[in-house]
Amino acid sequence: MGTDVKQKITDYLSAHPYLNLATVTPDGAPLAHTVGYVSEGATVYFITDKNTRKARNISSNPSVAYTVDEDYKELKSIQGIQMRGKAERVTDNALLKKVFGMMEKKYPYMNELPENPDYVLFRINPVEAHFIDNTVSFGHRDIVTY
Repeated sequence: MGTDVKQKITDYLSAHPYLNLATVTPDGAPLAHTVGYVSEGATVYFITDKNTRKARNISSNPSVAYTVDEDYKELKSIQGIQMRGKAERVTDNALLKKVFGMMEKKYPYMNELPENPDYVLFRINPVEAHFIDNTVSFGHRDIVTY
């Protein structure tokens, strides 16, 4: 079952444009952010300015969580992901180039944005995921660890 669920997660991540990222502030409070991302398997990448609250929060505490879902019309149709992970800043030039290319393909408007030397790339390495699937039964969740 774990392999099938991991594939569902991979497919769901690649089919959606945004996630809702939860970070922890220095005083221990949760803070939510909407983030555009790209993914490879269950690993997600996002770009942000190094001075944002999310970047500062991750620098203090790399533990994050996120959800990916969509606006469903019927409760019985709901599917989505709840993920716990560890975020880290990516500094490897080859990986930076690869992921920026993935971002430009997914979000073509990025080509029109001015360059910003303060942009940084983060990777979220998955720890535990819940795939919610009300099409199986109401409240159904498959849980996998990475």
